[in-house]
Amino acid sequence: MDKLMWVLGVLIFVVGLLFSIAWHELGHLSTAKLFGIRVPQYMVGFGRTIWSTRRGETEYGLKAIPFGGYIRMIGMFPPGADGRITKRSSSPWRSMIEDARAASYEELQPGDETRLFYTRKPWKRVIVMFAGPGMNLVLAIGLFLTLFMGIGVTRSTPTIQSVSECVVPVSAQTDTCQPGAEKSPANAAGLRAGDTVLAFGGVRIHDYDQLQALIRDSAGKHVDIEVRHRDGSTATLAADIKTNTLAALDKDGYPVKGQTVTAGFLGITPATGVHHMSVGESADEMAKMAEHGVESLAQLPGKIPGLWHAVVDGAPREQDSPVGMVGAARLGGDVFAMDLPATQQLAFFVQMLAYMNFMLFLFNMLPLLPLDGGHIAGALWESVRRTAAKVLRRPDPGPFDVARLMPLAYVVAGIFVCFTGLVMAADIVNPVRIN
Repeated sequence: MDKLMWVLGVLIFVVGLLFSIAWHELGHLSTAKLFGIRVPQYMVGFGRTIWSTRRGETEYGLKAIPFGGYIRMIGMFPPGADGRITKRSSSPWRSMIEDARAASYEELQPGDETRLFYTRKPWKRVIVMFAGPGMNLVLAIGLFLTLFMGIGVTRSTPTIQSVSECVVPVSAQTDTCQPGAEKSPANAAGLRAGDTVLAFGGVRIHDYDQLQALIRDSAGKHVDIEVRHRDGSTATLAADIKTNTLAALDKDGYPVKGQTVTAGFLGITPATGVHHMSVGESADEMAKMAEHGVESLAQLPGKIPGLWHAVVDGAPREQDSPVGMVGAARLGGDVFAMDLPATQQLAFFVQMLAYMNFMLFLFNMLPLLPLDGGHIAGALWESVRRTAAKVLRRPDPGPFDVARLMPLAYVVAGIFVCFTGLVMAADIVNPVRIN
């Protein structure tokens, strides 16, 4: 049964991935057709075509490898400086440029002269190229709002799940009290599992993060703690907050691996509950995730040595190690095979699909060919050149020839392929596991 559920989890992720790809390409397709650009092909996947149908002038299809997609637009690049679409050269770099230019015209038909991509105004080309990643962003926001406001997220609460018997530093890596260890402040004060902290040192408590920060800032202080017992009665207890060695926390309240701080210690473990966020809370949470996404993208080059050692030497994968589509699919299968409530499984899938779409948005917006951001950068540069020429009363420089950047695009694509291959190898031989 577990294997069947694992396969089901993988299939659900693949379906979500295919939808995200199709949604991305739909953004390009719809805006290209809106601006009169002819689109001969709309494909989800790469490799061999396993199904296709033609509607009007566009062929719609599904290919065998579900890790990408594309639409083919006529006239992506302008003709060469001599006005010809193709010309041959012995230079390998020139051949790359000319091959790319020729490919963008290979399905040219009579009447397409006014329907070429490069002939559209720069702002229209920016919209067409932004529409793909923009659709991923819209989908990510919709999924995050569904998760935060509809399904809810698991959060630590001011309700106490358990009370530590004694003061134990984080370096001990155990909750077992050693001989002679002093009682924890919570134990000595009479706090018990099931109590809910209402106020700490006269400050009303709204969530556990607030309570945790107050405790850590109260080392060596005598503090009154107002609690509501499990039976509904309230009481005010007094605790002498101890100084202890604890795990350091980052700005979002998560433990920083290998770092400790000296801070106040009460000795409670919070219970967890499902929290449905407001619109404002959801916006704040998405802003944090956006910041993390940008940071993760910037840190990718630094993750390469860890991935290499994970594949070659079998070194453990870090919890923040990059995960590709194969790894994400495996995680989806692992979650479905776990004995978890259906709402938690659903929440995991929604969050994973939302974050994947957001990262697809960020990645495609990089100003590098062959990514969408590279074409956007080319269109914006053309607009700047033409505007400057108009202001300075100089001849129109004409369209910016993005095809001249194709050698760089091949280098970028090669780096991306190698990195993707390394991540895929790590996901297969040494996958990230859920604790």
